[in-house]
Amino acid sequence: MTNPIDSIDFASLLCSRLCHDLLSPVGALNNGLELMADETDPEMRQRCLDLLADSARTSANKLKFFRLAFGSAGGFGDAVPTHEARVAIEGMFAASGRVKIGWLVEDDMLEKLPVKVLLNLALIAGDALVRGGQLDIGAEKRPGVTEIVVRAEGPKLVLDPDLRAALAGTLPPEGLASRTSAAWMVRTLVTSVGGEIALSPAGEPILLFGASIPEAR
Repeated sequence: MTNPIDSIDFASLLCSRLCHDLLSPVGALNNGLELMADETDPEMRQRCLDLLADSARTSANKLKFFRLAFGSAGGFGDAVPTHEARVAIEGMFAASGRVKIGWLVEDDMLEKLPVKVLLNLALIAGDALVRGGQLDIGAEKRPGVTEIVVRAEGPKLVLDPDLRAALAGTLPPEGLASRTSAAWMVRTLVTSVGGEIALSPAGEPILLFGASIPEAR
């Protein structure tokens, strides 16, 4: 991956992003344990246990997603079962209950790069649904290429202009930050193999992402 951004600096930004996303559920785990240590009322202890269970579930879901979206997807071969990607995406949005997932992927397996791109685009689009809504995710393998489409629709869509710029390839290197690191990574990975990223225009009532990724050779 050739880019004027230093790889160590980028890794630091991405790690900062992951730590930020994990801070809330892990902090809730710590708070729950502290409450349990001092609580004697059975009803309150049960509430603490429920809090611990929710926080542990959220932490596990985030880690499962991050492993596929940002890691090397160790444990899989050259392709990843699409069921794993679906479970990871559903787990990321399960806690809020505000985003409904539409899964439009018929293939049982996809190469690792398309899976990584699909997961990251789904996360960016889902986060743009600040009041919830519908998130549809589609992918299709064609001769020599994998096509990905992510569609978000809801009562309020907010896509950070810097995220849009990172996906479009117009964000200057000095503008890269932890919140835009994943979008920048997606753009760089796709273009480095001769693929393309497409975005719907700003201000549209529906947010659309598209990616065309050539097969690995």
